[in-house]
Amino acid sequence: MRREQTSEMSSLVKPMNHTSIPDIFVLIKILAHSQLHKLSTQSDDIKFLQVCKSVCVCVCVSELLERRAVATVLHCPAKSLYEDAFHVCPLNRAYLSESMRACRRPSSGGALRTVVGAMLLTLGLSQSGPQQTPCMAGDARQNLTQLKYLMFQNRTASSFMTPLVESFLQTVQPYPFPIDLILKLVREFSLTNSQLIKEVMLHEVGFLVCAIFGILYIILMPIIGIFLACCRCCGKCGGTMHQKQTPSIHSSRRCLYWCTIAVTVIILAGNVCMFKSNKDLNVGVTQSPTQLNTTTRNIQTFITSVPQQIQSVVNESFTTIDRIASNLNDIGPQLGSVIQDRFRGHMDPVLHSLRLLNEGTTNFSAQLQELNSFLTQHRTTMNLLQRDITTIRYAITATLNNPACVGCALIRPVLQPQVDRLTLGAIVTPNTDGLVAGMTQINQTDLPSKIVEIERYFNSIPQTVNTETMNVVQQTTQVLENVKTQISNIIRTSLSAFINLSELPTQLYADTIGKHSSTIEYAEDIRYKLCIVLCCVVGLVVMCNLLGLVLGPLGLKPKTDPTMRSCMADSGGTFFMMSAGFSFLFSWLMMVLVLVLFLLGGHGHTLVCRPWSSGQLFQLIDSSGLVPNISQVLGLRSNISIAHIYRGCTANQTIWKTLLMHEVIDLDQVFSTTQYLGDIQQQFDAMHIGLPAITFLSPEVRENLGNLSIITNGMNSTLITQQINTVSNINLNTSADALVNAGIATDPPTQTRLQNHANDLRQIQARIETTLIPQMTQLNSSVTVLRTKEQEIEASVAVLLANVAAAEGFFNTEAAAVVRNESSSFLDCQLAHFDHYNVWARLMITEQMGFCKPVAETVDAVEVILCSYLLESLNAFWCSMGWCLFFLIPSIIFTIKLAKYYRKMKLSDDYE
Repeated sequence: MRREQTSEMSSLVKPMNHTSIPDIFVLIKILAHSQLHKLSTQSDDIKFLQVCKSVCVCVCVSELLERRAVATVLHCPAKSLYEDAFHVCPLNRAYLSESMRACRRPSSGGALRTVVGAMLLTLGLSQSGPQQTPCMAGDARQNLTQLKYLMFQNRTASSFMTPLVESFLQTVQPYPFPIDLILKLVREFSLTNSQLIKEVMLHEVGFLVCAIFGILYIILMPIIGIFLACCRCCGKCGGTMHQKQTPSIHSSRRCLYWCTIAVTVIILAGNVCMFKSNKDLNVGVTQSPTQLNTTTRNIQTFITSVPQQIQSVVNESFTTIDRIASNLNDIGPQLGSVIQDRFRGHMDPVLHSLRLLNEGTTNFSAQLQELNSFLTQHRTTMNLLQRDITTIRYAITATLNNPACVGCALIRPVLQPQVDRLTLGAIVTPNTDGLVAGMTQINQTDLPSKIVEIERYFNSIPQTVNTETMNVVQQTTQVLENVKTQISNIIRTSLSAFINLSELPTQLYADTIGKHSSTIEYAEDIRYKLCIVLCCVVGLVVMCNLLGLVLGPLGLKPKTDPTMRSCMADSGGTFFMMSAGFSFLFSWLMMVLVLVLFLLGGHGHTLVCRPWSSGQLFQLIDSSGLVPNISQVLGLRSNISIAHIYRGCTANQTIWKTLLMHEVIDLDQVFSTTQYLGDIQQQFDAMHIGLPAITFLSPEVRENLGNLSIITNGMNSTLITQQINTVSNINLNTSADALVNAGIATDPPTQTRLQNHANDLRQIQARIETTLIPQMTQLNSSVTVLRTKEQEIEASVAVLLANVAAAEGFFNTEAAAVVRNESSSFLDCQLAHFDHYNVWARLMITEQMGFCKPVAETVDAVEVILCSYLLESLNAFWCSMGWCLFFLIPSIIFTIKLAKYYRKMKLSDDYE
């Protein structure tokens, strides 16, 4: 279990699982960051003990911490903690002895925390749990490259004529789009099928009526014009140049004048629409090749990009497989390093303990050698002093027993007991034989070579893994090479319909359009000029009307006799007659063009553009049978139509979703990991990575290290302390003073000899104080330090044996399982690369590959070119021309009648 580090100490003071090793590391990390070692009060020590208890691994130490948490009144609270822990649990000796040195420092506030911190660190090193090795299989992959297409220039309706034309055509053809009738015509058309012809005629009744009116116009207009011309030549139909003068003549003239103005304005508006629609048609025809070329290039880009995107998916599979193969070839460092990490928690404590023990024994051996040298020097000093004191004692005794001595008999009973006590006592030196024997045993274990052996074993794990898996890796690499070919073939076979899109002759269409563009432009130029001529003919009629309307009133004087009218007025009447003549001459010819364009443009709008915009045209194509059934061609269970495809592409869906390809192609089967990598799984399951056995410590070495404490118990510093106290109590100066005082009662020679003996005693006392006592004090200190080092070595040995036992238990019971699990995890990681590729490939094919909006835009572009660019302008042209031709009829009537009011008459008619 992993826990997040918190900054508050209180978050840790709660019950925890004793075996939650990661919590120990969290605690140690928090101790480092929060600097709890700066706490110095006893209450802080108690809190710290409670926290450490909550994460302690050893149950007995945990209970001990709880029991001793209140016993912090001692100078060093960790001392009592150590002593109890040392006896409660044997393992605690190994964990605590290394930390006992903290109690010997003056600061008691940090000692307890040092002990517990070292204990937790040791436990953490020896019992660190397994860690999960992250698998970097989810590497980010780039999405498929989406192409940018050329923009198609759309446009709105050409002019205000479009609503008018659509309204007129809706009136002419109010029936819905005749899908069934068209299908009958396609499938059952025959001139003998009267019923079908009747249905067609009934549906086309509006166009037929308009066509009949147009035909009548074409027939009657020239006939009426001829008859009118003949009648006027014969003096009929207003041909006589005589105007009868009546009271209402001026009112009639004004009425006809304004009617002519109104009709002329209407014709002029239609003529303007003719010019405008002709220009729009010219622009539409001119731009159509360019727009078609743009559309063709877009669709060509689309059908070319789909195979390229499929190839990108295939190439990514190659990259994934190459990555897996590279990881397999590098299995030694990769898998071996993971196994090393799993073993490190058990081998590092052993190596750490060995290094500590080796370092401790090295230092201990040096100090032991120094102690032996010092002991030799100390023994020499003690022997010399003892010899000198003995010599002086004998000399004093001889002086006191000298027969020639006067007064010696009196002083001998007093001095002799003191003289007999002149001695240093027994010479006691520490016994280092046990230490030497212990060091000999440890040195025989050859700790440096054992450290090198364990490190060599640990560092050889990657090479061992590489050697053990060599055959499997070679076989797996060959399988992966075959998988490349399999994936490529399966993807290309499954998506062959998309790959074949590149075979569509779109480039041929583009070349054809470019090839005929000049011809289209040339034909359009001729058409445009001819239509300009037609517009000018209508404009000529309008111009004649306008000239007549202007010149007639300007030259007319109402009271002037009709035979006396001015030339200006007569010219106005003549222009009116010219207008009527041009109308009769050209109108019927122009009506032929109007009728043809009406039938073509009107049916184009009602049978193509209108159902195209409503989607009914797609239904007709689906129902006609002229286009193969898409569902049957693709093998779909669902029935999809062209309208469905168009809607999907308009929404810019992928061709996978638009064509419902999931009903045909099972991507889970195409990208099945088991299908391709099942053999690799089986080979890895059968693989066995056998790591060589390792012996951290032989039984003999372990037994010798275990007996070390028994061998090294011979050195006792208590005797040295007692000897220091004994020597410190020796005062030869007192004996010297007694000799001097006693010598006063003797003869001069004896007094002189006693004075000399006193001086010798004072010199020996000085040597004891300046040489012997400091040597013994230093010796005591060295023995104490050495004894402490001895205990540290014993603790290191205990820790080493505990760590070795834990490591051997792990290697005997769990190491093989760890290798198997990590091998399985390594394979799972490699397979995860392919799984991530499968997810990515499915996502790319279904969500990123072949956005088919260019297809819908192509359909829309054709509709815009055909309906907006061409038919709308064409319909506006014939509608505006028909508008003009229709109003030419009242224009003829009004201009012929109005001309008589301005022309110069030949006969006069008086009116009184």
